[in-house]
Amino acid sequence: MSKKKPKTPDNVIVRNKRARFDYELLETFEAGLALEGWEVKALRAGKAQLVDSYVLMKNGEAFLLGAQINPLDTTSTHTVADPTRTRKLLLKRKELAKILAATAQKGQTCVCTQLYWKKHLVKARIALARGKQSHDKRDTTKERDWDRQKQRILRDAVKQ
Repeated sequence: MSKKKPKTPDNVIVRNKRARFDYELLETFEAGLALEGWEVKALRAGKAQLVDSYVLMKNGEAFLLGAQINPLDTTSTHTVADPTRTRKLLLKRKELAKILAATAQKGQTCVCTQLYWKKHLVKARIALARGKQSHDKRDTTKERDWDRQKQRILRDAVKQ
């Protein structure tokens, strides 16, 4: 019997798994992204990375920094395709105020956890986060390993 990969929803473009490991996620928001045409085409092809991305608040607006969207080979020569350009996040005023107040506190930041399709639009799931200490990361790893072992034990018990 072959191993089956966990099925991700078809609308998810890319996930930032590193954010869940490095940070304790407190509250999530859904934000729109201001993109150019070549970026949308590249996202349809799945050419995006969120590993070192974070959200920066500037002049009452939110911007996504560090997200990398690699252009396709067919991107026309008359456009300058910058893979790591700063992209504006589209949020409501109350959400912007909440994020600004939280990031002003010591130890909290805002990171992008995933990009996904919502109908024909690209949305970003961003989260307020607090950094984890190294012992917290070890606890997370230990807990994940124990969950895997429990699943194996239960699976073997059912087979017998």
